[in-house]
Amino acid sequence: MARYTEASCRLCRREGIKLFLKGERCYTDKCSISRRAYAPGQHGQARKKMSEYGIQLREKQKVRRFYGVLESQFSKYFEMAAKRKGITGENLLQILETRLDNTVYRLGLGTSRPESRQLVNHGHFTINGKRVNIPSYLVKVGDVIAVAEKSKKSPKVKSINDITGGKVIPKWLEFDSENLVGKVTALPSREDVDLPIKEHLIVELYSK
Repeated sequence: MARYTEASCRLCRREGIKLFLKGERCYTDKCSISRRAYAPGQHGQARKKMSEYGIQLREKQKVRRFYGVLESQFSKYFEMAAKRKGITGENLLQILETRLDNTVYRLGLGTSRPESRQLVNHGHFTINGKRVNIPSYLVKVGDVIAVAEKSKKSPKVKSINDITGGKVIPKWLEFDSENLVGKVTALPSREDVDLPIKEHLIVELYSK
């Protein structure tokens, strides 16, 4: 599957905001946004006046990069959101939040979404007792997400738990830090998405 393979920090600089793609590094002085808060490339520091379309496009790209979703996947999620009852923009964010890789990150079992995606790919998690290695799997209310028994002994998993031990868990999830088991108790609401997102711009973009 196609995947962005260049430096993650370039994405943050392009969007002009921290996307928290590098885990702990994003909270230190090494963060590229802290050092070079302008777009990458030869003309990165030039002042540009964006059109309405440009603003909407940047918002979509920002959200895609927050969640690590490909263009085709994002379009699919938007179609799903538009078919659901309720507000399309909020439905879209709810779908993105319930991806397994994001859920793992929200539970504090990964220091970043890219790391959580990699851990899921490597088969470190189970859902309702069955191993699932598909990051885009959409969790449902009642699903139990757990670190696989063999993975609990992994130094990598232990180190992540040490780093993220004090992380605040969103109210739509429950987490047993001792047994490394989480549960989806509700679907996430708009208030649970703590990212600087203007979803109405994305809806406007796709409505053209």
